This record gives sequence, C-alpha cells and structure tokens, in this order.
Amino acid sequence: MRQILISGVIGLFLSLIGTPLLIKLLASRGYGQFIRDDGPQNHHSKRGTPTMGGIAFILATLLAYALTKLVTGAPPSFSGVLVLFLFAGMGLVGFLDDYIKIVKQRSLGLRAKAKMAGQLIVGIAFAALALSFENARELTPASTKLSFTQDFGWALPPVLFVVWALFMILAMSNGVNLTDGLDGLATGASVMVFGAYVFICVWEYQESCAHIATAGPGCYEVRDPLDLAVVAAALMGACFGFLWWNTSPAKIFMGDTGSLALGGALAGLAICSRTELLLAILGGLFVLITMSVVIQVGSFRLTGKRVFKMAPLQHHFELKGWSEVLVVVRFWIIQGMCAIVGVGIFYAGWAASK
Repeated sequence: MRQILISGVIGLFLSLIGTPLLIKLLASRGYGQFIRDDGPQNHHSKRGTPTMGGIAFILATLLAYALTKLVTGAPPSFSGVLVLFLFAGMGLVGFLDDYIKIVKQRSLGLRAKAKMAGQLIVGIAFAALALSFENARELTPASTKLSFTQDFGWALPPVLFVVWALFMILAMSNGVNLTDGLDGLATGASVMVFGAYVFICVWEYQESCAHIATAGPGCYEVRDPLDLAVVAAALMGACFGFLWWNTSPAKIFMGDTGSLALGGALAGLAICSRTELLLAILGGLFVLITMSVVIQVGSFRLTGKRVFKMAPLQHHFELKGWSEVLVVVRFWIIQGMCAIVGVGIFYAGWAASK
C-alpha cells in the first residue's frame, strides 16, 4: 500500500512543478492553441494559450511509477507497464496531431487516416500483448471474457477481443477529447475516475483469489491489481497537479496529447482490472458528452434539425448563458456522482457474491 501513496505524491509533485516549466518552454516557441471560429465567442480570448500540456502529466506519471519502483524495490508488473504503454502510446499519437496543428499551421492536425492508423497500431499492440505473459496462475493482464464488476460470459476469440479492446480505447480517447473543451473539465473528471480505480484495484488486491485467506466466492482473478492501483494513483496525482495550471483561467491546455493519453489509460485500467463495462458508469460524463455529439449529428442528418445549440454538450450550456466555471463545476458534480455510483455498484457486486 505504501507504493500507492508514494506514486500519487510523486506524480502530484512532478506535475505541479513541471507544468509551469513546460508552459514557459511552449510559450517561448509560440506553441499556442488554435481556436475554432464556429465555437463559443468567449473562447477566442484563449487563442495562443500554450497547448500540448499533456506532456507534463504523461512524463510525471511515467517518472512517478519508475521512482516508486526504485524507492520501494518492488518489481514492475506486466499489467502496469502495459497500461502505461497504452497511455504513452496514445499520447504520442496526440502529440503528433498537436504538433502538426501548431507548427504546420494546419487546423486539422494529422490526417484522419493517419491519426486512426496511429491509434490502431498502439491499440492492437496493447490488446495482443495483454493476452500474453501468463503468470504462475496462468493469468494474463487481460481476459478474453467480457466483464462488468468481474468476468462473465463466454470467452471471446482473440480476434474479437482485439476488436472489443480497440472499441474501448477509441471510445474513451474520443470521449475525453470531446470533454476537453473547457478549462479543467476533462482533467478534473479524469482525477475522479482514476481515484475510483485506486479504490477498485486495492479492493481487488485485498480480495484476490491468489490470497489463500480470501480465496472463494467473490474473489477476483485479476493479474496485478496492486500495481494497477499504483498506476492509477500516479495518474490521479499527475492530473491533480496539472489541474492547478489547467483550471480557469487555464495557463495551459492538455491538447490531444493529453486527452488521447487519458482515454487510453482509462480503457487500459478497465481492461486489465476486469471492469470493462463498468467504465461506462465510472466515466459517465465522458459517455454523456460523447452521446450528445452522436445525437446532434444523427438528428441533423436525419431531420435537418439540431437537438442542442451546439455539441459537445458543455458548449450547449455555455450558449444558454451559463458561465464556463459554472458549467465545469456542475459537470464535475455529475462526474463525481458517476464515480460514486460506479464504485457502489462494484462493491455491491462483491457483496452479492458472498
């Protein structure tokens, strides 16, 4: 448990002191945010704010995990390293997208096919590796079975598992990306979900089937739950430190570098902790905002009418007259409730199996 505390504190500290250094570096090079002309008019004042801030919490998370292992002497796990690989790999794709937007002055960044190809390469590599590296109990970091609070149902063929994993990775990455439209919104929401995963993974460790004392009904067949909690704590701490600089008025934006990385980390934690479907509840705000875009696009194509003043959903409320801070705080409350409900369902699932 000491690893979890150390990881979270180091992640927080590194992100808190590293982000302003990154702000100075990006500002000196003129790497500022591009603002869409068709967005809310009050956002034009943000033009030029340094972006690609995801670099700060990506490096803080990776260093926090590595330093935790160095300080405690605990070995890294395949599950933890795989989630960090997915996190950093998706961040790299986002970085290339941001870099092209800023340096090449191309508002769309990477071409759609190139961006999708990068996400697919990282996602397929993660999914394939997650079904490898069996431990002494023949457990791999991921399971081919679908999961809610635990695995259930028939095992999927490996190819279908890869497709399912890719869907989760792309869905969560795009969900966080769509949510990242207001100062601090996606960062604060992510902190809550990572906090929930710290609790879930610690509980899975305490109730692991690998422990003779707890083996029996309701125990968890998860490969490396304690190390997943260490990763989640590092992510939570790093995002919390970044939020100091990202909250309104933001001194830096995470960009696609950060949003794609966070979405990948969320999907990776869900897959490796066997809580894939539960993620839709734990990260309910991301799902809600993604659905608002789907509804808006679907309605316009079918009827020629828009359901919302603007999508994603947070901009709809801005155009209704809510201040940016009001939207962010209320959406944080919604996400907080989603995380609480998700953790409650997870605990109820364990209690019901006893």
